[in-house]
Order: sequence, then structure tokens, then C-alpha cells
Amino acid sequence: MTEEFRTSKPIYRQIADRIIQQFVRGKIAPGEKLPSVREMAIQSGVNPNTIQRTYGELERMDVVETRRGQGTFMTEQIDRKKQLRIEIQREMIETFIQNMRGIGVEDKEITEAVEQFLAGKEPSEND
Repeated sequence: MTEEFRTSKPIYRQIADRIIQQFVRGKIAPGEKLPSVREMAIQSGVNPNTIQRTYGELERMDVVETRRGQGTFMTEQIDRKKQLRIEIQREMIETFIQNMRGIGVEDKEITEAVEQFLAGKEPSEND
């Protein structure tokens, strides 16, 4: 099963982001063994070198650890999982706010629109 990748971000980083999101959501457990580089490459439809780079990046970020002769495992540090969740939230919020400001929406309008959305209401037109 190959995946669709965006051209705006390197493929290895997109795969790393996907693994991190699965970890944060609980689809990958702390300490769980990841597929081998070759297996992950086949699943993702990419070159094994791309997965090697992905795993290297995740190790640099303290998200995985490689155990010689055993494979690559997710971190067992629960605090790291919490940190990753906060980092993802911050990135998403930052992107959202930048996009809203980019189309001329004031901060107060952003706050009101988010509150309305969370309450299940249609956004009001504040022209």
C-alpha cells in the first residue's frame, strides 16, 4: 500500500510526522517495535534509504531508539509523548493563525469563529 505525499515537505519528514501522530494518538504504543527499514519502505512505497533517513530523524528527536540486532522501537518515555502532542498542537495552531491573518482576519474574529465552530454554530459574517 503506497501513500500519497505532498511536494511541499520532504518525504522522509512526512513519514516521520505520520509515525509521530500515530504514537501520540496511541496507535503505536510506547516501546513498540517499528517495521524494519525494508518492510516500512515496501508499505510506504519509497526507497529504503528514505526510511533509514526517517528513522534517523526520529532517533535524533528522541522518538525512537535503535537497538543493535533487534530493530527500531518507539520511546518508552511518556513525557516525550506528551511533549510531542504539545509540539503538534502548537504547530497546527500557528499555521491556522498565520493562514487566518493572511486573509485579513483579526485575532478577535479568529477567537469568535473558533468558539462558534466548537459550539457547532455556523460562522457569522462580520464584514
